[in-house]
This record gives sequence, C-alpha cells and structure tokens, in this order.
Amino acid sequence: MIKFFSKIWKNFKEYFVLILLVITSLIILSQNKNQEVQKVRAIAFGSFAVVTSIVSDLFNTANIKSENEELRRVNSELMLQVSKLREYGILNEEFRGLAGFKDTSAFPLIPANIVSKSFSKANNTFTLNVGRRENVKPGMPVINHQGIVGIVHSTSEDFAIVRTLENIDLKLTVKNERSRIHGIMRWDGEELAIINVPETYDFKAGDRIITSEASYLVPLPIPVGIVAEIRNVETEIFSRVKVKPFANLLNIENVFVLGIVQSKQKENLELNFYNK
Repeated sequence: MIKFFSKIWKNFKEYFVLILLVITSLIILSQNKNQEVQKVRAIAFGSFAVVTSIVSDLFNTANIKSENEELRRVNSELMLQVSKLREYGILNEEFRGLAGFKDTSAFPLIPANIVSKSFSKANNTFTLNVGRRENVKPGMPVINHQGIVGIVHSTSEDFAIVRTLENIDLKLTVKNERSRIHGIMRWDGEELAIINVPETYDFKAGDRIITSEASYLVPLPIPVGIVAEIRNVETEIFSRVKVKPFANLLNIENVFVLGIVQSKQKENLELNFYNK
C-alpha cells in the first residue's frame, strides 16, 4: 500500500502541490480585506461563475435534447397505442352489434370478413373469406347488424363474391314497412332508389324500407334503409323513391352470410337470374 501511494505521489506530486497552492491562495484571498485584493477576488469568482454557468448550460442543453427525444419517442408510442385502441373500440362496437344480431336470429348465420372491395360507379363488389367449404351459395343474403349489404354472386372453395346494394346488376323486391307497399329497388350508378312507383302509392320521407317476403332472392324482412326523398319523373305518373341504406358500405369489414336453406327450384331461379 505504501509503495502504491509513493508511486502516485512520485507521478502526480506537481499536481498535488498545485491544488494545495490554489486552495491556500483562495483561502488567503477570502480572508484578505484589502480593497484591491477584493476586486481581484470578485473578478476571479465572477469569471469562475460565468465558466461554471456556461458548462452547466452545455450539459443542460444536452440533457434537454435527450429528454425531448425521449418525449417524442413516448408520444409516438402513445399515438400508436391510441390508434390501436380506437381501432379496437370501433371493431368492438361492430362485433357487439353483430353478436347481438346473431343472438336474436333464428337463421343460420355464417360469419365472414371482407378481404377486398371493388368500387366503381356502377358495380361495387366485396370478396368474403368464406365459400363452398362453409356451405355458402349464390343467392344467399349478406348482412350485418344494421341491415342487408348485398347478395352472394359466386363462390369458390374458400371465397365468395358479393354484389352489394350499390351494383346495377342487383335488383331487390322491397316493401314499405309502414304502408306495406312493394316495389323494385336498384342502384343506377348515382343512388339507390325504388323505381316506377305510382304516385298514388303511400311513401313518405323517413319510412323504413325492408326486403319483401315476395322476393325470390331475399324472402325475409331484412332492414334495407329509409326513404330519403320522393321525386316525380318526367311522365308525372310514376315517382322515384330514393333510399338511404342502413349499412355503410365504405367502412364495413365484418358481415354474416344468411344461410337460408333453399329448394333446388329456387336455387336454379337465382342462378339463372345471375347469369343473365
């Protein structure tokens, strides 16, 4: 141990002497009452304070920069988490609605996800991740907890293509839930409407429209939408009833295929309808 301290003293004795002299000088300066010495002391301590402040600011700036970077990282992580939570919340509401619909339905419902959407002005279609393997057949209605979405057009083993309500090739027989009046509803590329409605027929804005049991495509009362507007056509004999659908086709992601057991004769009628 003595050799160790001796070696340190031999190598660094000049520095130890310098530190001792500086400390002694500072003590003497602090005790000296001479006015000139006090000025020197004030300048020395002032300079030391400035240097200390600059060094402190440099370290603080580095710390603040590091803290800001960490805060930005945390904010980014929180943004991603909030985004996920919002997505989970939206999906939860949709799933809750779908679950409630399934619980109150006496018909077999095949759950499906929309894996792709094809949007155009006239022919809007969805692709579902279910097919013949799940007993999905052409002509089966596709619904969610809000109402009808479309009709299955064709199937493969694992997928099904759906003609949505916004497809000019899909025509549905519907009826006014209040007045019980039937009509043919179709998409014309601009809007969903019940066409060729005699002016004497009882339709009012806000009436609820459902599918008709007289339809050979959807012989069940499934919600479609509400009457948004009634317009007279050029002949002034027939009216055109604009329908606002309940199902929002833009943000829908999860649906059910309504697995109605159909007779072979009716299935052939549906296939012939789609192959026109």
